[in-house]
Amino acid sequence: MDDLVVQRVFQEGGRDFYQQQPSTSSSSSSSILQSLPLHVSFDHGYYLLVKSIQELRSKKDGVVTIGIGGPSGSGKSSLAEKVASVIGCTVISMENYRTGIDDGHDLDSIDFDLLVQNLEDLINGRDTLIPVFDFQGRRRIGSNAIKDISSGVVVVDGTYALHAKLRSALDIRVAVVGGVHFSLLSKVQYDIGESCSLDYLIDSIFPLFRKHIEPDLHHAQIRINNSFVSSFREPIYKLKCKSESQSGHAAYIFHGKEAQVDNFIEMYLRPPSASEEARINDWIKVRQSGIKYYLSLGDQRIVDKNYIIRPRAEFEVGRMTLGGLLALGYTVVVSYKRASTSVVDGNLSVSLETIDTLGETYMVLRGTNRKIVGAESSRMGITGPWITKSYLEMILEIQGVPRLNTPPPLSSASSATAQERPIAAPKPLRIAPNLVNRIEDLSQPWTRSPTKSKMEPVLATWHFISTDPLLSEGSDAGPPSSREAQQLAPMPDSYDLDRGLLLAVQAIQALLEYKGLPVIVGIGGPSGSGKTSLARKMANIVGCEVISLESYYKSEQMKDFKYDDFSSLDLALLSKNIDDIKNCRRTKVPVFDLETGARSGFKELEVSEDCGVVIFEGVYALHPDIRKPLDLWIAVVGGVHSHLISRVQRDKSKVGSFMSQNEIMTTVFPMFQQHIEPHLVEAHLKIRNDFDPVLSPESSLFVLKSNKQVAYQDILKILDPTKICSSVQNFIDI
Repeated sequence: MDDLVVQRVFQEGGRDFYQQQPSTSSSSSSSILQSLPLHVSFDHGYYLLVKSIQELRSKKDGVVTIGIGGPSGSGKSSLAEKVASVIGCTVISMENYRTGIDDGHDLDSIDFDLLVQNLEDLINGRDTLIPVFDFQGRRRIGSNAIKDISSGVVVVDGTYALHAKLRSALDIRVAVVGGVHFSLLSKVQYDIGESCSLDYLIDSIFPLFRKHIEPDLHHAQIRINNSFVSSFREPIYKLKCKSESQSGHAAYIFHGKEAQVDNFIEMYLRPPSASEEARINDWIKVRQSGIKYYLSLGDQRIVDKNYIIRPRAEFEVGRMTLGGLLALGYTVVVSYKRASTSVVDGNLSVSLETIDTLGETYMVLRGTNRKIVGAESSRMGITGPWITKSYLEMILEIQGVPRLNTPPPLSSASSATAQERPIAAPKPLRIAPNLVNRIEDLSQPWTRSPTKSKMEPVLATWHFISTDPLLSEGSDAGPPSSREAQQLAPMPDSYDLDRGLLLAVQAIQALLEYKGLPVIVGIGGPSGSGKTSLARKMANIVGCEVISLESYYKSEQMKDFKYDDFSSLDLALLSKNIDDIKNCRRTKVPVFDLETGARSGFKELEVSEDCGVVIFEGVYALHPDIRKPLDLWIAVVGGVHSHLISRVQRDKSKVGSFMSQNEIMTTVFPMFQQHIEPHLVEAHLKIRNDFDPVLSPESSLFVLKSNKQVAYQDILKILDPTKICSSVQNFIDI
């Protein structure tokens, strides 16, 4: 397979591959560009792309150009942002090369000539002007100058980034498929059942993809299958309240700042098989902004205290997609206009939003950091009352759920919308077979939708089971005393990190609603599996306290480097803390200094509305002596732990021998196999962390080194002395 990959890369290479001379280096390590797999996961593809860019930069003069193509919602922009965050490259979005023609994603609406000219200017070291397109006004409003590309790398991100008009100017071609693009197909297939084939769905919902995009993706050297699920990894936090005095708030918010005005039409589509019940999570939301259409799958969100927490699950679709959904039997049941005036400061925005159907104006604070959003509301002196319902819920409370086979109620100010010409359902388009079958190494086009057996399943839901044989199993009723005998039923399957994170948060929500405060969570697994990262992401969403079991190490055990020994934990103190939290008593949690190997003090912890959830994370968090009083048990495996196993197997195979995973576990991770792994199978939720930590933007540390000597006192003048610790540590190789 490696030989086929090498042949493929050089036969379909970019603008400089043909001129590249064979390396005469005696190094045994092969070129990354000569070993690119045919298709990889998102994280692996991201890693390979960064390494490929680094290699090309070191071996060629001038600018390195990359094209990232694929359908809307596949993850192209996320990949471009991740690459830019690590190597600081220039990203050119093809969205700004629209000509203003209102044809959605039609190929003719892209100004390829200008894009090619801009690329040629950058490749030849000339300054160039990149257009700026206003989607509300449906016209080009100006340009941005690019004068210097210090990174030497340009990324073109867009649906048609691998088109034949651009391929000759690209060094590396990347195709991304999957993501929410295929999640929509999965949902539609689930909604309409067996009434039509997946091929017909693709033709109906994404006809332009089949005709104009899919053939170009086969020319990519790196092909990424993105299994993105509606992720809460980086959610949006919202605080919403009524704006009683719009003029006063506007004067305060927008004083001296440039405000952005947007007008949206938001529609909710009910599936053809739906009943009249208001299961809004099963509806599809379409948001129209100018000539752009954005789609999200249902009213996905989590409400925690005053915060509305939404995943980054909205993606752009073409106008043909909306027509295809209507042709498949989806109906528009709710439609309203939302006018928004907002100011943006970094990752925080403050908006005044008017909903015509409700006749009200609301103030909304949005941000990617929960604490910053809360701090901004306090700074502005806004204390609520906060609204945690969506606009859809508030409209349904007033108007009720529209009956089946009846048109949606018209809003009071939507006469202009009603006069727009109807969207015609697209005719199915078929692509000539020779356009995809010419790639010999692909018996089935890799960009096609997965088969039904491989489609992403509907996310499971939590329910409770009784631990008391006298109580009926699965009962949701009863007094608080009987609810103490209820526990979560374990999920039968294991899940990836994204799905696992969502399920973990939903489990906490279910426990809070069913049993009340407090909720105590245990996250266990091997070292390097991702327990701490998962705990912090959960705490970001729920706003809870995270306690590491490393804080309970005994000082005398640490002197002997018994980090992974269960007896090194102060179980008496840990049990007391858990019992105090369980009974809502104030308790003192230890603070451990790993550098000195000694306990540095205690911090007080008290269960309250602001701290009603506590997470204990550590390798032994699911040990029977620890987990029994906990409400939710989560096991995490994979991560660096699995990467190390793969590395050992690879290194051993190079010298002519092979080690099984069991042999590695008994030699490299004996403590894990004997004392940790047996307890993970009892977890309520099992998470496989397939995330590749190498070159992760989320955890990257950027360092600039110089041989200039700087006095220690000069460093203290710049840095916060209280945050400086000694860099001297003692390590022992076990």
